[in-house]
Formats: sequence, structure tokens, C-alpha cells
Amino acid sequence: MDDLKRMAVFAAVVQHGSMTAAARSLGMSPSAVSQHIRQLEREGGVTLLHRSTRQIALTDAGQRFYVQCATLSAAAERARAELAAEQQAPSGELRLAAPVGFARHAAPALGAWLARFAQLRLRLLLDDVPIDLIQARVDLALRFGPQADSNWVARKLASTPNWLCAAPSWVHARGSAPQHPAQLAHDNWLALSHNDHHQRALAWHHPHSGEHFVVQATPRALSNHQTAVQALCEAGLGVAVLSAMDVSQSVQSGRLVQLLPEWDMGLLDIWAVTPQRDAQPAKVRQAIEELQAYFATLHGVNP
Repeated sequence: MDDLKRMAVFAAVVQHGSMTAAARSLGMSPSAVSQHIRQLEREGGVTLLHRSTRQIALTDAGQRFYVQCATLSAAAERARAELAAEQQAPSGELRLAAPVGFARHAAPALGAWLARFAQLRLRLLLDDVPIDLIQARVDLALRFGPQADSNWVARKLASTPNWLCAAPSWVHARGSAPQHPAQLAHDNWLALSHNDHHQRALAWHHPHSGEHFVVQATPRALSNHQTAVQALCEAGLGVAVLSAMDVSQSVQSGRLVQLLPEWDMGLLDIWAVTPQRDAQPAKVRQAIEELQAYFATLHGVNP
């Protein structure tokens, strides 16, 4: 690496016509520049520059060496320009990991942005089980709920309330909608599960009375996909805790009913997870901005 630095210094001296001018452009002292040149000459066993008090002149060996050093310096400048362009205009492939339920949001969230940049491509990796971000070479991951400590950086985009939902047919078969969480202890529960631990402790808070209540629920039906849990719920097979973002349209259309709406079941936070906080490429920075703006437009989402 020291050799590369000395070659860049030598090229700068030739291009600027003096060691003093090269030192100013490189942010170095003239004596440091001179030391780099002398070290190159010692290592190569040749004289590269004829020096006088007013000017420098290349030797034949110095002229041939300068051509290669100038090529190296120009390549470094092009590399820096590539990095700068990457910071300014999105390009290349964006590898975005998200839960399966995000599939229906991908086009409205990112479609217009993708259309603006012809050099940008999207690879959408969908799985309700968090994938290995390093192994999958993920640029950006959407995660929901509490985040485990890791070397990745999580930025909160929005939050959505948890709603207790059931199909109208379930309410009709039951005879009436429940008025208190205690009435649900022995009902048919539906839940998302990625392991063999099935029992759920479901907590409610009543803002007006201050009451807290917990139900230990054992789901009758489980799935590793949240969209399947919602489909089972809409089919009238039981009750489920679902995010308002996912079910607000189903509630508005009458496919689902929100139960115990006066009780609070907390918020589900939505996170953008990236490998690092600083020096993000434009495709990642802008994707986060597009996603945050999109979530802010959805019913059942708190920016």
C-alpha cells in the first residue's frame, strides 16, 4: 500500500510541476513529498527526477514510470467517481428481504421509484422467518416487532396497532361479540408460529379504566405465514391478533370484525434494517425514504 501511495505522490508531482504544488494538492508537507520520491528512487535504484531550485524534469526512466503511475492515479479517480455516483443516483440490484405479507405492498411502495431509474433492479426476498442477511447478501430488510441486538442497524419506519379480529360468521356462531378478554380464554385461537412453543400470553390494557388483563391462549391452528393466519381468520375458523396495517381493508369491507376495540393490545413496530448507519448507497437510502413515505399513507399505520 505504501508503494501505491508513493506512486500517486510521484504522479501528482509531475502533474503539478513541483513538489510544493503537489504537496498543497495532497495536503502534505513538501518535505514529506520529497521523502516519498527519494524512497521510490532508492527502491528502484534509478533517478526519476532531475531537480533544481526552480523546476523538475523527468529522466527517461521517470517518464516511463510516470505513464504507469498516471494510469494508476486515473483508475483511482474513476473508482472514487463510481463511489460518488453510487451515493447520488440509485443503480444496480437492491436485495430487499421482507415478510410474505409485504408482497402486495411492494409495487405501490416502490414501483414509481423503480420506474424513475432504469439502472435500478429489485430482488425481493420474501419469508416470514427472518433470513440470514449476510448469507443472502441483503441490502435492506423489513422487520416487524422487537429487534434482537445485532451488528445491523435498525431504523424505525412506522408502527401499526395490534387488533383482535374474527370473521362475522364466527361472531354470529358464537351468539355475540365478547365484551371482555376473559370471555376469550377458551375460544379457538389462530396464530403465527415459527417453533414448537405454541402457547401465547396475550395482554390487553383498557385505557379508560386502567385495567390490565392477560389470556393464556393455546392456538387451535398455526401457520408459519401471517397471510395464512389471516385467511383462516376470514374463513371463520377462530380469532387472531393481526396488525391493523394488514387487516384494515378486510375490516372496512366487512370480511373481518375488530373485537374489543376499546382495549389496547399494543403496537407492532416496522423497522428498516441495514448493515451500517453511514455511507449507505443511494439505492438503500432512497428505498428507506420511499418505504417510510408509503407506510405513512396506509390506514392503520402510525408514522
